[in-house]
Formats: sequence, structure tokens, C-alpha cells
Amino acid sequence: MVIVRADFRWRETTIICTEPPMYKAPEQFLDADAATGRVMAHARLLMKLTNRFDAVAPTALRQSAHVANYKSGRIIIHADNGAVAAKLRQMNRRLCDELSCVGVECNEIEVKVQPRQIPVRSMSSTSKPISDKAAGLLRSTVEMLPKGPLRSALDNLLQRAARAE
Repeated sequence: MVIVRADFRWRETTIICTEPPMYKAPEQFLDADAATGRVMAHARLLMKLTNRFDAVAPTALRQSAHVANYKSGRIIIHADNGAVAAKLRQMNRRLCDELSCVGVECNEIEVKVQPRQIPVRSMSSTSKPISDKAAGLLRSTVEMLPKGPLRSALDNLLQRAARAE
């Protein structure tokens, strides 16, 4: 399909032919199929509920809870901890009324405690250098100790420790 646009000016006429853009947004492909269209509609509904929840919930609760799902009049909210869940349960009726303003039937709010997954960060160990004075004191202490686990542990420490220069 070619789009033709004519531009008329005094004593001059310009005709411009353009092709429609070839790019289609991913939403257009997802909306085209019936099954994915239902999923996209549900996702849009959840986004609408999330935006409304962020608008009506107190700041501390907004940061520690999020809308997880919607099933036949029941909104499911995941809270990061029990204290937030308890406060959301106290505000159940008010939140239900506020979330209904979006045009979604809300009969009940179900709050579940579901902590967010925080990626575990491993801290690499860094070797701290031992000064020559500290190494000398440890060596003299090792020589005065009788044979045993403490002496072997300090001896092992002296062998592995990095020296400060």
C-alpha cells in the first residue's frame, strides 16, 4: 500500500509518495492472536491496577507491596513482610473501594507474604597485610606456645599472611 500526499501551493504542486512503515510494535503481534490477546488484556488490567495501587497506597506500603494478580473480583497483593501484610489487611475495605475506581470489580483483596528475591552478592575476601612488627610478635608468641591447635593455627596464619612493605 502506498500513501500519496499532495501539497498544493500557489503556482507549485508537489506530490509525495511514501511507503507505510515496516515496523510493527510487539504489542501488535501479541494482540493479533486470540490466546495472546487475552494474556495481553490481563497484563494491561494488572498494569492499570498497579498504577492505581501506587496512587492510593501510603508510600511505605507502596515500596513494600505490589499487585500480583486479579481473579474474578479478587485482587492478590504480595507484601514483602508480615508487618506490611497486616497493615494492608487493615486497609482492605478502603483499598478495595479505591481500586474499584479504575473500573474493575473488586470484592476482596487477598494479601500474601512473598519476599522479593534479592540476588546474593558474595564478597571476595581481601588479604590484609601484616606489618613486620606484628609478624615478629606473632612469631615470638608461636615459639613460646606448646604444641597444639592454637600454635598450629598461628603458624598457619604466619605462613599465609601477606607482608606489608
